[in-house]
Parts: sequence; structure tokens; C-alpha cells
Amino acid sequence: MDSRKFERLVARAIESLPEEFRERLENVDVVVADRPTRAQLGVLERKRGETLLGLYEGVPLTERTNNYGLVAPDKITVFQQPIEDMCRSDAEIIEEVRKVVQHEIAHHFGISDDRLRQLGRE
Repeated sequence: MDSRKFERLVARAIESLPEEFRERLENVDVVVADRPTRAQLGVLERKRGETLLGLYEGVPLTERTNNYGLVAPDKITVFQQPIEDMCRSDAEIIEEVRKVVQHEIAHHFGISDDRLRQLGRE
């Protein structure tokens, strides 16, 4: 899939979020990259064979204090190649992009991977 079409899928996934979540995406950039960099891979503890599909880098809303300001935007990166590699059809890619975007936005709201697993969202 070409990168522009993939970027549109990511934009649609964000647009499909309930308004109450979209309006609270403060100081967040969402970008698409082909693959994670070594530095991005080194940030997280992963089991052997696990693939990184998306990454949230920033200060979750739950950890921001009154002193939060004049900082670079948080960044959510969605990795195109790993998603495409695990999916067999465009329909699967669309669904996986939606899941990844929701997962990374959950981190922006302060929801951990452990909590997402408890909620059945991982």
C-alpha cells in the first residue's frame, strides 16, 4: 500500500474516535514511519519475536502537572511495514491501524499496557 493511502487510514482512525477523546488530544502529533528505529525499539521491553506496530512518546495526560508547558508535542508513530507484514488484506490493515491508533492514544490518556490487557484491548 502506498504511504499516502496508509496515512489516510491513520487519519480516518483518529477521526473515528469519539469527539470527547479527539478534543483532548492536546499537544500530540501522529505520524507514520516505515519501521521503528533502533532507538525506538530499544525504548520498550519486548519478547523475542514481538513486533512494534506503534509507539507513544510523551507525557500522558495523567502525569501532566501545572508546570506542563512549552514542551515539544507528544508523538504517536504508527509503523506501516510491520502492520502490512502481519496482515493479509486491506481490510485487515484497516482494522489493525484502527487498533494501533486506539492503543497508542490510550497511552496518551495514561492507560498502561497492563491495564489494556485487563480490559481485553491488547
